[in-house]
Amino acid sequence: MSEILLELKGITKTFPGVKALDKVHFQLRRGEIHAIMGENGAGKSTFIKVITGVHMPDEGEIILNGKKVVFRSPLAAQREGIAAIYQNVTSYPDLSVTENIFIGHEKVERGIIQWKKMHKAAEELLRPLNVDFQPAALMGTLSVAQQQIVEIAKALSMNAQIIIMDEPTAALTNSESEELYRITERLRDEGKSIIIISHRLEDMYCLASRVTVFRDANYIGTYQVSEITPPELIKAMVGREINDLFPKPKAKIGNEVFRVESLGRTGYFKDISLSIKQREIVGLTGLVGSGRTEVVQTIFGVEPYDTGTVYLDGKAVEIHSPQDAMKLGIGLLTEDRQNQGLILDWGIGRNVTLPALAKYARGKITKDPIENMAAKALCEQMGVKAQSVFDKASSLSGGNQQKVVVAKALTSELKLLIMDEPTKGVDVGAKAAIYEVISDLIMKGMSILIISSEMPEILGMCDRIYVMHDGRLMGELDREEATQERILELAMLKKTALAVEG
Repeated sequence: MSEILLELKGITKTFPGVKALDKVHFQLRRGEIHAIMGENGAGKSTFIKVITGVHMPDEGEIILNGKKVVFRSPLAAQREGIAAIYQNVTSYPDLSVTENIFIGHEKVERGIIQWKKMHKAAEELLRPLNVDFQPAALMGTLSVAQQQIVEIAKALSMNAQIIIMDEPTAALTNSESEELYRITERLRDEGKSIIIISHRLEDMYCLASRVTVFRDANYIGTYQVSEITPPELIKAMVGREINDLFPKPKAKIGNEVFRVESLGRTGYFKDISLSIKQREIVGLTGLVGSGRTEVVQTIFGVEPYDTGTVYLDGKAVEIHSPQDAMKLGIGLLTEDRQNQGLILDWGIGRNVTLPALAKYARGKITKDPIENMAAKALCEQMGVKAQSVFDKASSLSGGNQQKVVVAKALTSELKLLIMDEPTKGVDVGAKAAIYEVISDLIMKGMSILIISSEMPEILGMCDRIYVMHDGRLMGELDREEATQERILELAMLKKTALAVEG
């Protein structure tokens, strides 16, 4: 058999007004982990949809096991041993793990579903994956990492030979990512071929032997991972060198703008005290589940606080709703851009200007031309890739949706901008653009609070860093003393202490 399991030649796909793929090429070897990387809008998602039968290419050919194939539907691709695991797991939360694994290909005898056989088969599929849940568990009770493992088991149940993982570690903790690495390597060792799409360079360097880069719908090249450096890879992805990914401005830090004292919300966090000064970038970090997002949602008025006091410019204020926060000049860019950050059925432009519609209204009627021009300028500043501001937000890639969410913040006059995972799921070029916007806002006098799981981001952009664990602040670090090791030590301090005592 040929070493090449899957090959795509000259694949072109055009949508109305947009060429999503332009004569791209790809080869996948047997027993290989192959990464696909590129900026948001480079064509990665469309390429995967061609492989999985969601889209048929306008030109080009797909060769599988040495034979030309045509996938007219996802089912046709599945029958040929191709399975995809997406960043947003497409599961059924009210069904059991077993039902999710075998949905669409249940074990049936004489018209009766064989539940015992299916549960036993599910156990056999899950056992090598070292799970700590039962096949009878409801899918909705599992963590994101556990749900992804179920999706892997589902792919194995269909005897998939090619497994595609789309941003597999985007929502995982470091330990969960390491476990996924272990599972992926085991699948490779068993002869499975795996395609990984990721914006995280560490995923590629830890797992892949080769990487293929797309840029602006074009094939740029395929490289041995061991032979390409991060700067070379970034240049291939964005078409230019990014010499300073973290353009931390040397801003003159002013007086205190915002402070909370002894803030608490029963069952979520307690005794949170932190402050932010003018033109200061403050980081709030910790392991997933430490309470970071709950703290900032409470500060913004999404949820109530039970104890504590909030101060703005030295004066105690009451924040009971997001409207209260916005009137005080506090903005929040939520981590969940699809469900909380955007109205997906609305146009890009209206999403951007939504926080400041009063600017563009005469009475109850908006001044559409002025509003559209403002939205267009902000989208261009953020590098949003779209045909026009009238395109629906749902039509954008995840990274471009994030750029729109950031652009929203630029429409309002804010004193404090809270950014929860501002670069989650975006490519390195988009990250650089977002960091440049943060730097510009700081130089204009704004204060920024960044919540992030990415250590390089926290260390590269923040003046001070607060570290949380289990709903409590464990420490505060100045930029000069902060290291990844020190942050992790604080983030795990309580857990480590309990382990020692036990």
